[in-house]
Amino acid sequence: MLYSSTPASEKRRLFRERLATGEIMRFPGAFNPLSAKLIGERGFEGVYISGAVLSADLGLPDIGLTTLTEVAGRGKQIARMTELPAIIDADTGFGEPMNVARTVQEMEDAGLAGLHIEDQINPKRCGHLDGKQVVDDETALRRIRAAVDARRDPNFLIMARTDIAAVDGLQAAVDRAKALVDAGADAIFPEAMRSLEEFAAIRAAVDVPLLANMTEFGKSELFTVQQLADVGMNIVIWPVSLLRLAMGSAMRGLDELEASGSLTAQLDEMQHRSELYELIDYEGYNHFDTSIFNFTVGDTPTVE
Repeated sequence: MLYSSTPASEKRRLFRERLATGEIMRFPGAFNPLSAKLIGERGFEGVYISGAVLSADLGLPDIGLTTLTEVAGRGKQIARMTELPAIIDADTGFGEPMNVARTVQEMEDAGLAGLHIEDQINPKRCGHLDGKQVVDDETALRRIRAAVDARRDPNFLIMARTDIAAVDGLQAAVDRAKALVDAGADAIFPEAMRSLEEFAAIRAAVDVPLLANMTEFGKSELFTVQQLADVGMNIVIWPVSLLRLAMGSAMRGLDELEASGSLTAQLDEMQHRSELYELIDYEGYNHFDTSIFNFTVGDTPTVE
């Protein structure tokens, strides 16, 4: 009932333990707190919070328009509703190294299990769009050093995302991944890999956990979890998938409403009221209410 019963520090500890096993962990993207609860109910290992989704939720493109407080606030709302670890997209850290340091502590306070900081210039753009630009090596490394130095909980995961492959090629991504690990990154997110061989090249280069992004309609082929596990990936995300599914269903529902004046034909596509009530634990709230407010209007409370 209410929020997660597992403290954020414990989520982080358990996440780190599981990550250390080397097995692959599945992190679907939550577009709101309710979808995070659904991810947990369906048996996944973690929740991902996408910057592109948070931007879209505000009706904005993913070009660095969201602020630290907006992202941390939404991250807190999502993370507190699930027993699973949640990783959040922190874009370029919302500024220079001191801003990156604040970003890390804000995300710790928001209850996240980790974040990733990317090496694009600011303002950034979606990692699967053309025309990206990345910062030089020193700027990228300073961001990660600042993040690591600012961390208070040693189990909070500092992940470095690099977009350089799309700009300067795979070897540049390999070289930057190595440098980012040397700067203190706990994990690497190589963005927009085009093949399993490219993922495998990053795996051969560094000895830290790796994240694979399986976003639809992007640069990467949509590999299966098993295919990614076979080349040594440790986390796989589907950052925008649930939002795309929900919005696609909403579009079809509105079209049906416009065409026929009723949504009767769409009932089988909807989450039933009973399923929603079960997901948000109406029964638990009702039990709590009756255990506290157990008198009727006619009763006179006893004053002690």
